[in-house]
Amino acid sequence: MILVTGGTGLVGSHLLFQLIQENKAVRAIYRNEKKLSIVKKVFSYYCENPDELFNKIEWIQADLTDIPLLSGAFKDVTHVYHSAAFVSFEPNKYHVLRKTNIEGTANIVNLCIANNVEKLCYVSTIATIGKTINTKEANERTPWNSEADNSVYGITKYGAEMEVWRGTQEGLNAVIVNPGVIIGPGIWKYGSGNIFKKVYNGLTHYTEGAVGYIAVFDVVNCMIKLMESHVKNDNFILVAENWSYKQFIEQIATSLNVKAPTKKAGPFLLNIAWRLDWANHLLTGKRRTISKQLAKTLVSKSVFDNTKIKTQLQYQFKPIDKSIEEVSSIFLKEH
Repeated sequence: MILVTGGTGLVGSHLLFQLIQENKAVRAIYRNEKKLSIVKKVFSYYCENPDELFNKIEWIQADLTDIPLLSGAFKDVTHVYHSAAFVSFEPNKYHVLRKTNIEGTANIVNLCIANNVEKLCYVSTIATIGKTINTKEANERTPWNSEADNSVYGITKYGAEMEVWRGTQEGLNAVIVNPGVIIGPGIWKYGSGNIFKKVYNGLTHYTEGAVGYIAVFDVVNCMIKLMESHVKNDNFILVAENWSYKQFIEQIATSLNVKAPTKKAGPFLLNIAWRLDWANHLLTGKRRTISKQLAKTLVSKSVFDNTKIKTQLQYQFKPIDKSIEEVSSIFLKEH
């Protein structure tokens, strides 16, 4: 039996589809019943009978921090894909992020050990990969700088990785994947899907930073291949290509047949924006949309080396422009 956490997320839903297509016995954890509709919607993109595939999954409602409920999900489980996480760059969400990402991952690791799980795959992020200078490509050995002004999300995902490495010291076999910005359809409210929505609705500004991107099925396929291999206790950057934010947004605009943003948001404008956003949060209590760390990221040129995963799996990634075209086509059908 395979257990998947975060089954209603972008990675989780696509992972479930792939595993079910391969006739695997799968159990999935969900927290909010309303989000189960996301999984069915994602399945509908790739097959004619999404309900039939959906009903092959054994669903269990649980929370990463509720150990009694979580424990029941581990019965007869041999492999675990841990993709559940709380994603936020809002500094005031730090304690919630810690509880879900670090404490929740510690619970998963402990239960894997207690139930003699054969292997764990943890979905982390390139936000935990250290920064380089002079736009040199970062790789799995680039050290994390705990003294840097890291985002609260990056800090808690790094803490979660430490829990996984702790588990390997206690006998657990594990692999960690560090995906870049994941491109995939189905969730337009946040993540990369929200960028498609913003561009479609008329995004006015772009930034000059750069980062790594990858298609969601490339993430899923690498995870499955790593879990089915003899590789253990190692981590892998999952990035297909390094693109500037400007190039990414312009390609989305072209695929959606809308006007691309023409105004540049440089460091000065972004520094004003995050301060105004902070003041608005204090006065109104509204959620933060841009933090100091996020503003810095948007103008930073981060590039990543994918040599390790390509060599390990002999894997070829889907071109990013092709991924954008496919997601844009689905977006336009829904909007």
